[in-house]
Amino acid sequence: MRLAHKRKVQMKLQKRIKATVANVAATKKAKPAVEKKVAVEPAAEKVVVAKATDVALTPKQQQVLDIVVANAEGINPKGIGLEAGQEDAKAASWATGALKKLLEENLVVKEQLAGNKVIYKAV
Repeated sequence: MRLAHKRKVQMKLQKRIKATVANVAATKKAKPAVEKKVAVEPAAEKVVVAKATDVALTPKQQQVLDIVVANAEGINPKGIGLEAGQEDAKAASWATGALKKLLEENLVVKEQLAGNKVIYKAV
């Protein structure tokens, strides 16, 4: 394999994207406000701002973060994997690697339930 081709392949594999976390509660409130824009004064509207962090996430980690943010009440690793389209048998193990990175970067919070049950919530 040519060295230039190998470098190009490695760069594609190491592709990183910036993490974006949207305020879920504000987005749910903003959608009806847009429909009632004629009746509501512009000063009363809330603007949804997604805060960008300086953390480089892989596409898989970004997908897991989006799923956790969409489930404000919390979600377990198996639920994350199933929403991402993984098989039932390997759904939890698929999500745990990305969840470890998100925990280190303080983008999600791990909550211990009864026994060995764990759920993850967005910060």
